[in-house]
Amino acid sequence: MAPSHAVRCCQRGLSWIPVIFINLVVCWSYYAYVVELCICKCLVIYLIVFHVFFFMFIWSYWKTIISKPASPSKEFCLPKADKELYEKEEFPEAQQEILKRVARNLPVYTRTGSGAIRYCDRCQLIKPDRCHHCSTCDRCVLKMDHHCPWVNNCVGFSNYKFFVLFLAYSMLYCVYIAATVLQYFIKFWTNHLPDTHAKFHVLFLFFVAGMFFISILSLFSYHLWLVGKNRTTIEAFRAPVFRNGPDKNGFTLGFRKNVTQVFGDQKKCWCLPLYSSLGDGYTFPTRLVNADSEQGNVEHQVIKCTVDGQTNPRPLSESQNHLLGNNMHSEEQKDSSLANIEVCQPVSITMENES
Repeated sequence: MAPSHAVRCCQRGLSWIPVIFINLVVCWSYYAYVVELCICKCLVIYLIVFHVFFFMFIWSYWKTIISKPASPSKEFCLPKADKELYEKEEFPEAQQEILKRVARNLPVYTRTGSGAIRYCDRCQLIKPDRCHHCSTCDRCVLKMDHHCPWVNNCVGFSNYKFFVLFLAYSMLYCVYIAATVLQYFIKFWTNHLPDTHAKFHVLFLFFVAGMFFISILSLFSYHLWLVGKNRTTIEAFRAPVFRNGPDKNGFTLGFRKNVTQVFGDQKKCWCLPLYSSLGDGYTFPTRLVNADSEQGNVEHQVIKCTVDGQTNPRPLSESQNHLLGNNMHSEEQKDSSLANIEVCQPVSITMENES
């Protein structure tokens, strides 16, 4: 036990190296831009705009880091009696019958590729829709997108909005530095910049800001596409499987509703790293309205989810009705037949069976 514990401690320590590296680069960029460039040349306007981008970048970055990944609640764990039966059974078919019996009382609609109930042997629980096990964090994460080493955290339901804002503000931070330093970078190459140690800071500032901007731009564009499609990175590579088969667009509700599900229905909070996502992380409305004949009545079941220090920050019934209602006119005008179904059955609409 001692060696394995020591290895885990070393792994936890090493996992912070990318975060330390990013913070060292940011601290150096702050010194080079503020002290070596702006203060020396009395660029007050540059300083004011720079600090706005810097503050929003740091705020969203650390919100992504410190937000604890949301995990399934105890309701998704097998009852003691069923757990003992499950562990005693040697045949997968018999184990699946136990899982199916328990899952009938849970809001679970996706399945594995073979049509089985998604069960995590490591965490010993039935996985909610869009939930996956992270081997790095050693836990199941609600609506898991990926594990990001640059924030040393899992990106999922509890912090996905923060992660997208972190990409946006880091990109703006880099492009602003590169744009304002460009004129001094040109002077450096034309030998019109005074021969001081500050010119080397200007040279590296431009190159580092440009390099990070290019790399972040591609990642940010990809996640904007994911938000518009209402997919996670995992679902983009492996479509979620419902009872009638895989469907990569199973959770797509239309562009505006997809964006609202991640950023919330209050537009004034979209640009702030404050939690405003809709839903509870366990169940998600879909574009399909077929009821699951094998699923029990879970409409009134209460499942608690703690995100950012709040329990059930947005109940499913409220967010689902809002997303599936008729208050977003552009989507309904594009697809009136779908809107009519959604208006008629705002609460009874359920998700397709999962993989």
